[in-house]
Amino acid sequence: MKSSIIVIKEQIKYFYLIRRLSLYELKSTNNNNYLGMLWELLNPAIQISIYWFVFGVGIRGNKVGAGGMDFFPWMLSGIVVWFLFNQGLIQASKSIYTKIKMLSKMNFPMSVIPSYVIFSKFYPHLLLLALVSAILTILGYPINIYYLQLPIYMGAVLALLYSLSLILSTLSTIVRDVQMFLQSVLRMLLYLSPILWDITQLGQDLAWLKVIMKINPFYYIVEGYRTSLLGQGWYFIDHWQYTLYFIGVIAGLFIIGSALHVKFRRHFIDFL
Repeated sequence: MKSSIIVIKEQIKYFYLIRRLSLYELKSTNNNNYLGMLWELLNPAIQISIYWFVFGVGIRGNKVGAGGMDFFPWMLSGIVVWFLFNQGLIQASKSIYTKIKMLSKMNFPMSVIPSYVIFSKFYPHLLLLALVSAILTILGYPINIYYLQLPIYMGAVLALLYSLSLILSTLSTIVRDVQMFLQSVLRMLLYLSPILWDITQLGQDLAWLKVIMKINPFYYIVEGYRTSLLGQGWYFIDHWQYTLYFIGVIAGLFIIGSALHVKFRRHFIDFL
């Protein structure tokens, strides 16, 4: 618990630096591309088109759920947060061992490194979210009062990302194989989340699979985004038990991640 308090204090104290470094990271990442930051929108757009064609038109006949909702807006409202989670976790998990040499002479704690890397992915997420909102409005799902709960799920995904990144960035610095394992898990997670298929379509004989799926905290975030963007209700209130479960999982991951990070960060340079 002491380690968690230390990490929280470091994030608060160096928040201004986190914002500055995140903007620098975002610019430097796209500096050598002719289209620059436009790729932050083009790349998700290309992937969304592929998923819609394969899973919407090719497999599902462009309908999903008992009500026969069009697959594209259903998928779009859920997949928008996937790009933040996927790229944010991959980059943050290797942030310490890839940037520690460059930043070792700067006077700030190492717990700041995963933070600013995650924030550098959060800015494009806001742009993509605005674009998705505009598309959904055109498709018949206008901006609604349930958008007010979106900041809750944004905070939830940032908290999940940072908690996991504290664990994974520490382990990746010690054992490089963790990074390869993470990429494989994330590829699998895309298909085990309610992004490309609706788990409510599973029969009663597969009720156990629904429970396993919901254990995944990312499920909560995807459904929160979807209910907000499609105007389907107050998800964090309607499923308050799941909200409490999610908070408990995040708290547990953060405590574990903080303890690992604080314990090993003095020795990070020895593993490089």
